[in-house]
Amino acid sequence: MSVITRIRTAALTLPLKSSLRWGKGSRLDSLEHVLVRVETDSGQAGTAEAPARPTIYGETPVSIESIIRDHLAPRLTGLAINDAEGIHAALSSVKNNHTARGALDIAISEARAAAEGKTLLEAYAGTQRTLRTSFILGIDSVSNMVAEARRVFETGVHVFKTKVGRDWQHDLTVIRALQTEFEGEPVTLYADANEGLAPEKAARQLDTLAELGIRYVEEPLPVHSLKARARLKTDSPVPIIADDSCFSLRDLERELNFDTFDILNIKTARTGYSESLAMLKLARNEGKRVMLGSQAQSGLGTLHTAIFASRADDLPHELSFPLKLERDSLDKPLPYRDGCLALNDLNDFSLKPDLRAWS
Repeated sequence: MSVITRIRTAALTLPLKSSLRWGKGSRLDSLEHVLVRVETDSGQAGTAEAPARPTIYGETPVSIESIIRDHLAPRLTGLAINDAEGIHAALSSVKNNHTARGALDIAISEARAAAEGKTLLEAYAGTQRTLRTSFILGIDSVSNMVAEARRVFETGVHVFKTKVGRDWQHDLTVIRALQTEFEGEPVTLYADANEGLAPEKAARQLDTLAELGIRYVEEPLPVHSLKARARLKTDSPVPIIADDSCFSLRDLERELNFDTFDILNIKTARTGYSESLAMLKLARNEGKRVMLGSQAQSGLGTLHTAIFASRADDLPHELSFPLKLERDSLDKPLPYRDGCLALNDLNDFSLKPDLRAWS
């Protein structure tokens, strides 16, 4: 029985081709993430990516490394790699710290798969063999957003999630410009408001988005406006995606009780594989569809998300953020073809050589 003997972390910094802006004022200029590695006494290992998002989860690279080094690693070290109950208790011994715990869970899952003679893909792949991908268009000038969409479209991605919610008239101008740019092309658009719409205006705004052909809308209202969100979902002409409102399984239970959404956006970066599996099962049992989201991860985190996405529904999954990077974490690019990632193409990836050295 393999036992966890060592847990290490290392900073990961990767530049973006352009800034990502969303919500009322959030902005990302480069990836300042943390690589997390779990090793066993039998030589198995797993590595995952923890994205620091101070404006979302309150985590920074320093806090991620600190909570793992000082609190989580001591509790996990010495546990059998297949001791699911003990590992859950250790990871649950701290609150919040979503991506630190999520990365540990995925790294442990990979080490556990290796102990069984399998890759992470072999151990966790679902039935969806071809995954439709979407690309996140951050808030920018109309010309920049259209130009980025065109660049990404040429790589084979045909679904775009456009960030809205700062300036409504600008949002509408962007959507119309994208429709003009891709007239006659097989492009799908949906919107993410990041809680940016006002309850008194949201119903009319969703009507407008539906008229413009927007397929789904993610988190239109502030999470704390629970009753307003439930009313909006009932009357909405487009399916509502839950993201910010479902950081955890506990959050999901609340949202299901109030029936606030149609589609659950699971982000394995914050719920790992274990909690994500529980969320997937619960959402499915309640008749909800499930897509996989990105926490603006590099290729490593995107690969892990894609593997899990094969268990979800035939919806577009946010699996193309590496196309926004000047430099990726993987030794070769993910193969986007005809707007999709094929599960059979997701074997034999590893970190770039300069990222494999652990101090």
